[in-house]
Amino acid sequence: MDEDAVMPRRRWLRSTVTMLAAGVALGGCASATPGADPAAADRIAERASAVGIAPELVYTTEVDGYDLAPQSVGPGAADGMSATWFNQATGSMITIRTDRTELTAETCAATPLWDAPGVPVTCAEEESDVWHRAADGVDEYVAGRDGASIWVSGMNAAAPADLRAAAEAVHVPSEAELDLLFSDAPEVPSAPVERGDLPQNGDGAPIDPVGPGG
Repeated sequence: MDEDAVMPRRRWLRSTVTMLAAGVALGGCASATPGADPAAADRIAERASAVGIAPELVYTTEVDGYDLAPQSVGPGAADGMSATWFNQATGSMITIRTDRTELTAETCAATPLWDAPGVPVTCAEEESDVWHRAADGVDEYVAGRDGASIWVSGMNAAAPADLRAAAEAVHVPSEAELDLLFSDAPEVPSAPVERGDLPQNGDGAPIDPVGPGG
């Protein structure tokens, strides 16, 4: 990759680190109870629909030393989701992206790594339905869960062991984890918003009273 392509990537990385560090600092070390029962499907659908994410593609993870940056949670590829965890001590980041890809040995090797495009990818299927992908010294893990694939990648020198731990810990969020995931997302209104500037009858234009001077 030439320097012209690398420089925008470096600037993006620096700005992303700054944004996530600020967000985690403001929010504190927010956490949810691990090992709790998954949230109800209707609750997941309610929260995910506000940001255009398919409920069946909502997943979370947990890694020692990393805190979720809620402002990073949002739509990913198609109707999947993306979320990032930040380590304040090291500045490292771990991002998960979900989609409906079903990896095989062939498709795993044929899909380039984002950080190493054009470089041959080696793949190894490990325990817990996790694939380890590597190219040009870059590591990535992909966890398979109920027809979904959760891609786990790192930035700013995230340790491969942390990436693997994140992939193995991928799970459907509990109620507390769901609230944390979408704590920075817009709420779905429970009822239509009433407007007071519309006429009571007919389909006329909004009422716009004339002020002093016309």
